[in-house]
Amino acid sequence: MQPRNMSMSGVVDLAAVKAAQEAKAKAEQARAEAARQGGTGAVAPADLVIDVDEAGFESEVLQRSAEVPVVIDFWAEWCQPCKQLSPVLERLTLEYGGRILLAKIDVDANQMLMQQFGVQGIPAVFAVVAGQALPLFQGAAAEQQIRQTLDQLVQVAEQRFGITGLTVDPDAQPGQAPAQEQAGPYDTALNAAAEALDAGDLAGAVRAYQNVLADDPAHPEAKLGLAQAELLQRVQGFDPQKVRQEAAEKPKDVEAQIAAADLDLVGGHVEDAFGRLIETVQRTLGDDRDAVRRRLLELFEVVGPDDPRVVGARRALARALF
Repeated sequence: MQPRNMSMSGVVDLAAVKAAQEAKAKAEQARAEAARQGGTGAVAPADLVIDVDEAGFESEVLQRSAEVPVVIDFWAEWCQPCKQLSPVLERLTLEYGGRILLAKIDVDANQMLMQQFGVQGIPAVFAVVAGQALPLFQGAAAEQQIRQTLDQLVQVAEQRFGITGLTVDPDAQPGQAPAQEQAGPYDTALNAAAEALDAGDLAGAVRAYQNVLADDPAHPEAKLGLAQAELLQRVQGFDPQKVRQEAAEKPKDVEAQIAAADLDLVGGHVEDAFGRLIETVQRTLGDDRDAVRRRLLELFEVVGPDDPRVVGARRALARALF
């Protein structure tokens, strides 16, 4: 496991986008399976604060992060600031009522995890959302600062990843495990697509996602994966300098603007990509306008329909069209 940082307000990271959609699907599967079994998948309040070691990190943190943002408290018995911070984190975790899970890691007993996260000193607090790790703060922070950070974490988890947290049942017994998620009917095909994507076999990934969509045209993860793979396929042979120069010299050239928008998005410049295509829609008509509109809708799929930047761009596109 190699944690990677995810900016709270950052650009589009295609791997993070893929993880977001996978997390949404897994969370929905877990909730559906709990409902099917007649349960709620609820946990006891005591289960919101857990001790985690290297052996349990995969199941207790990475897998759980598809259901709930997992806050990680790196601490040690000899660390005095840790003794001030840890009780605050534990109390706030209970107050958040299932919107976060607190995983406490003793650095003396788990040196490998400390190294993998790049912890330079303790206390250090990280979070994992949909398998993506991000630093929150280091040192004993003020409670108001901690609350603000946790509020932002919860907001990112909900808006970007569709992760709404755990259901807490005050009467549940501690250690009572929620319903386990079941493998979906397309897991094998989706895993093959993801492996092809990771290996750079973009054509293979496109085919795999198309196979899923042929059977289930509305499958959200396959739609997102196909949009991502096709975007990477389009820019694979681009000369970035040439593409940007042509876009600058030919503002009315639809193909030039579409190519530059693709590069913008791959580079994480989401607003630039959307704005470029919306401006192109405004100054084109007929088939040219429709081509730009279709590409913009494809880029919306890559970023995700719930992203605030997509919501704003949809409004701007509607104004440009009508």
